[in-house]
Amino acid sequence: MILVRRALATLAGTLALVLLAATPAVADSGPPPNSMASLGDSITRGFNACGWYVDCTSRSFSTGDYSTVNSHYLRIRAVNPTVNGRNYNDARSGAKSADMYGQAGTAVSQGVGYVTMLIGANDACTSSESTMTSVTTFRANIDSALNRLRTGLPNAKVFVISIPDIQRLWYVGRTSFSARSAWSTFGICQSMLANPTSTAQADVDRRNRVRQRVIDFNTQLAAACAAYGANCLFDNNAVFGYPFALSQLSGWDYFHPNTGGQQVLASVSYAAGFRW
Repeated sequence: MILVRRALATLAGTLALVLLAATPAVADSGPPPNSMASLGDSITRGFNACGWYVDCTSRSFSTGDYSTVNSHYLRIRAVNPTVNGRNYNDARSGAKSADMYGQAGTAVSQGVGYVTMLIGANDACTSSESTMTSVTTFRANIDSALNRLRTGLPNAKVFVISIPDIQRLWYVGRTSFSARSAWSTFGICQSMLANPTSTAQADVDRRNRVRQRVIDFNTQLAAACAAYGANCLFDNNAVFGYPFALSQLSGWDYFHPNTGGQQVLASVSYAAGFRW
């Protein structure tokens, strides 16, 4: 009987070790930060979320203070009031991965304790497929920015957010005359959105290649964050995998998130992050 008990105890211990080994490591969030900055492009600037072709930083999913959106900043402020007023939106509309090094430098100068980075849509959404950023260049740009953050803000938490699935954008808008008109009139993301109603194999293949470029970018974001160390967390493609609807896009360009879209982006990304 004693031998049986010992055998069972040994088995239980072994199983526990196996389960622990199989459980992915979870980043240590630590205490909520008392300051934050957001890096990125027009999505992070809240472009077209409250006015005609203007930035609406108050409605940014990351650092905005508009209550309906319930941004990362507002969620953190709810548990740590000392963050109040120390929310810096360093993103710039039109930015690409090459601009992240400069934005990272701004965040370093602000001495923040938390940084979000959502970048890459403009590296894939270009005037044509041939002008997309290469995967190698994209990774080099991201590494450069993250290295600057790690050197200048060694204790800060960095949250890297996946690029949304821009093929989903085509899918939900392709049957909308208004969306198609906006995409054509303003030349929006023609690498993906050119000839939106075409079912020709060449157009199908082009859309799939552009989507694959976004997937490749997200793979590099994950790898770069892993190389950064324990203070960096990737959203595990939570934003990429979210099936956003046409109603969550601006009715002016059918590309940028409207207020509802920013709200969903805040909720989905925050749940996949440090969650203070």
